[in-house]
Amino acid sequence: MKTILIVGGSKGIGKALVNTLKVDHNVIVMSRTEIASKANTKQYLLDVLKDELPEIDVLNGLVYCPGSINLKPFKRLTSEDFIEDFNINVLGAIRVLKKYEKSLSTQNGSVLLFSTVATQMGMPFHASVAVSKAGVEGLVKSLAAEYATKIRFNAIAPTVTNTPLAARLLRNEKQQEAMKDRHPLKQYLEPTEVASLAAYLLSDKAKSISGQIFPIDAGMVTLKI
Repeated sequence: MKTILIVGGSKGIGKALVNTLKVDHNVIVMSRTEIASKANTKQYLLDVLKDELPEIDVLNGLVYCPGSINLKPFKRLTSEDFIEDFNINVLGAIRVLKKYEKSLSTQNGSVLLFSTVATQMGMPFHASVAVSKAGVEGLVKSLAAEYATKIRFNAIAPTVTNTPLAARLLRNEKQQEAMKDRHPLKQYLEPTEVASLAAYLLSDKAKSISGQIFPIDAGMVTLKI
């Protein structure tokens, strides 16, 4: 069985991915919140931005799920907002990758990060998150080239997903319907949809895929209906 590390696996997409993978994999979860079910999983309660990371000798896959939705007009965004989003989305991923690069490279492992549709289309109030997620995409492409024969790197760029992180965007029925109407397919995402794509990209079925950013966006970026 393969061993997959999921950073931020207690909520949202990370939680859905844990539930998807734990049937056939050894799953290690790192999060600040305790997971509800520990069947077929091992958890480290920690903050990957601050705490010491444990030694893991063998890793077949790594998924970094932490993210942010800090939506404000540019004139209200502070330098600290940009720094915080960059720390969460980019520097946290870099810290984890540096720790486990050797464990992954010895197994020809696979790494999956998360971007956003806001890097591909101009969206008001998204300056801070778009900047940090664009950094994630650059990191994926650079490291995919650097580790081409040792580790695969890919990212998923979802639209709004029904997770705790997006709760304030979907807090009532009116907002939910308005969000659906913004998308050509008249829907937003459920975490299980994103988790299914993530599981595929981590698997041997995707062994020839690296350096790619995969939008899952209910048609928002490319369709106009």
